[in-house]
Amino acid sequence: MSKCLICKTEIAPFMSFGKMPIANGFLPPEQFKDEPFFKLDAAFCDNCKMAQLTELVDRDKMFHENYAFYSSTSAGMAEHFKEFAKLVKSSYLPKKKPFVVEIGSNDGILLRHFASAAINYLGIEPSANVAKAAGDNGINTVCEFFEEKSAARIAAEHGKADAFLGANVMCHIPYIHSVLNGIDALLKPEGVVIFEDPYLGDILEKTSYDQIYDEHAFYFAARSVSYLFERHGFELADVMPQDVHGGSMRYVLARKGTRKVSDAVPALLKKEEALGIGRPDTYERFRTNVEASRTELVKLLKEMQQAKKSVAGYAATSKSTTVLNYCGIGPDLVEYISDTTPIKQGKYSPGMHIPIRPYDDFKEKYPDYALLFGWNHAREIMEKERDFRRAGGKWIVYVPRVQVL
Repeated sequence: MSKCLICKTEIAPFMSFGKMPIANGFLPPEQFKDEPFFKLDAAFCDNCKMAQLTELVDRDKMFHENYAFYSSTSAGMAEHFKEFAKLVKSSYLPKKKPFVVEIGSNDGILLRHFASAAINYLGIEPSANVAKAAGDNGINTVCEFFEEKSAARIAAEHGKADAFLGANVMCHIPYIHSVLNGIDALLKPEGVVIFEDPYLGDILEKTSYDQIYDEHAFYFAARSVSYLFERHGFELADVMPQDVHGGSMRYVLARKGTRKVSDAVPALLKKEEALGIGRPDTYERFRTNVEASRTELVKLLKEMQQAKKSVAGYAATSKSTTVLNYCGIGPDLVEYISDTTPIKQGKYSPGMHIPIRPYDDFKEKYPDYALLFGWNHAREIMEKERDFRRAGGKWIVYVPRVQVL
């Protein structure tokens, strides 16, 4: 048994994905023998209703000077963050001298909109390479992990913040109580916390089990977020569904009594109750659905192999690491993975060691089938790859079900 990261209740996994490598640990052949692995198990706490991992990877093994994800590579996400910044500026900042802090600010894709509006801001990013990319683009960024100790120093140096933002980062932080203590110390009395992460309701409904990997310590829903923040004097003031990362939720939190609670909050809590997010049997059903998805995907790929059809992966994502290793899919079934990120090209996928090739290789000789690991960007990708379809290429997807498109 493990203990819940939020409330210390004893918890047991509802599912094990087995031995798993670092999700973003794309590596050259000489590092294969030293590749680190851990046990990827997911659990649900019946007390605080938080879904979470039971075994954690040291943060320095995930977020470092060779971090392989840059937010600005997606045009769709660039537009999303532009709208995010617009909302914050119009609805949550005071008119006089506002100050915004973002945790896990990556390459500055969100903060650049505050910089261009001459709004005081600070980015906090622990991965040195993406923090440097932000700095090179003129985005004020400090390279460190945010926690209680660093918050006091930031407040002393920069003043207290009106808004504390996060996008696809709060779910990465197992020492979340230290972060919330830090937010409490850094935020002005009427300040707000606004963050978004993949939504547990979407993961369960879509069987998107590839959202479960080492960086995602938590799988948030409104009920668990409310429980967590209430322990630190905050209440859930608003929720906003987002059509990114396969289904995300944006949460707005403020100190209790400082903001009117939107009608969207009780409505979502009621919906979550109907979905069974707070019931253990829901997670047993999810496990059964995941196992069936694995069986169907492997069966389909083996049929392609027997028919001598070529299959390439499209987008070397963190999520693909879970799928490939859980399903046992190697280079015998997927010849290579195409990716536009230079830091990944010429390396191999974590665990299963499928070659990562430049996007030009995909364009020069289309495979018969492309296995879409970047399914959360499907609309943007399929619009871009119309020539692939015209050439007779077909897509294999596995969310929300395994099928050929």
